Amino acid sequence: MKEKNLKKLTILHSNDMHGDFQAEQVDDKLIGGVSFLSGYIQRARAEEENVLYVVSGDMFRGSVIDSEFKGLSTIEIMNLLGPDVATLGNHEIDYGIGHLLFLEKCARFPIINANLYLTTNQLRLFKSHEMVKIGGMKILFIGILTEEVLAQARQDRLIGSFVDVREAAAEVGKICNAYQTEDVDLTVLLTHIGFEQDKQLAALLDPRWGIDLIIGGHSHTFLEQPHVEAGIPIVQAVTGTDQIGRFDILVDTDKNAVDSYTWELIPIDDSHCPRDTALETLIGKYQAVTTEKYSRYITRLADTYTHPRRDRESQLGKLFADILRDSLGLDIMMLGSGSLRMPQMGPIVTLKELTQMFPFHEEIFRITLTGQQLKDMLTHVYRPEALKSDHAEYYQYSKGMKIVVSLGEERIKELSFEGAEIPDDKRFRIGIQGYHFKNMEEILGLKEEMVAKNAPCKVVATTVLDVLEEILCQMELLVCPEDERWIMMP
Repeated sequence: MKEKNLKKLTILHSNDMHGDFQAEQVDDKLIGGVSFLSGYIQRARAEEENVLYVVSGDMFRGSVIDSEFKGLSTIEIMNLLGPDVATLGNHEIDYGIGHLLFLEKCARFPIINANLYLTTNQLRLFKSHEMVKIGGMKILFIGILTEEVLAQARQDRLIGSFVDVREAAAEVGKICNAYQTEDVDLTVLLTHIGFEQDKQLAALLDPRWGIDLIIGGHSHTFLEQPHVEAGIPIVQAVTGTDQIGRFDILVDTDKNAVDSYTWELIPIDDSHCPRDTALETLIGKYQAVTTEKYSRYITRLADTYTHPRRDRESQLGKLFADILRDSLGLDIMMLGSGSLRMPQMGPIVTLKELTQMFPFHEEIFRITLTGQQLKDMLTHVYRPEALKSDHAEYYQYSKGMKIVVSLGEERIKELSFEGAEIPDDKRFRIGIQGYHFKNMEEILGLKEEMVAKNAPCKVVATTVLDVLEEILCQMELLVCPEDERWIMMP
């Protein structure tokens, strides 16, 4: 029997780093941060023969350093971290397509994506794949985006994307078919579509395309071991820099396939990860600029208030929704729950903490709906397929609203405003953020032309953060409302 021709390959991977550059003190340990992350990657590269480090999207957003320098700081830091290849996530689009193309030119590592293109001529904006040659092996990486990027990109009519996972699967097939002659030893999808859609994608892939691994992101999923779908291992490394995923693979180069593998989630901390002092120096340069500006005192809350998860009502969600409702003269503020990016804030609030909590500089639109349209919209938001999806949009509601959703029955069980049933013909002035307004048909089930018949749609604030900062500066010992407005029943 012929002996197998096996080669060892180590793939380290991160996703959804969100500008998580600095370590945090937890008990007696320093946890996370790119200095220790870089130290671990460098040590792995020194100890193992064939090591690749890859990133599955969302390098940007989440820190004041990233926001202040509009991602340029992140690219410089990532250049020192040295990924072999990265794919785009939805937050790479946040500073605009043009700025993203500028940042891509500043990167000293390949950024790939197979399904973002110019609608006029169907040309891709980025290279669809990267062929990495290492240790006598050829490793093909293909980048796939989440549908949420389509919503972001839709603001620019020149930009498009493949709409669903089925079309993304077909695009993967095109690339794999085109490079069969390259004698590819391993094919890896770097995705940013969420764990549930990774599973759907794996089930749609033709086995003859030879996809060996899916390394994903977006849903911040914690896994104790890879999930195998249609014979393809699927992994993520949660979020931030507190951990890194690690594959140790034996590649059968005769069969161009995985012979065996192990995978684990490695904690990043000061107990076993050396520091990268060059990275610390670079971060210190940026931090010196932001510290003075963002250390400014904003207010003191009555307590520390929380926002532990986006799919449930939170103290900070209610607090912010009420501020926006009252200051902008609205009947109802529907604040995107995913806009709040930190699990807690207070009691002392600085500009840094407020910006980290709410890093998005987007408009608030006022739309006018009848009571019937409001009920139809919320029925669409909480439709069964949305409740089952990684990508469901949830909202924090201002005072007066009460909505009870049954997850078991997959429907709204109770809906009222100011303690009474919502009249079909009453008109409501409702605030929504720019992202939701510009994608209202998909997210809210509303057509802009239909909404505009009730009253002109109007921008009532050019940035949410400005409103929150201004109002909070005028208030002290603000108390979180205790009423329940959004109840998710089992």
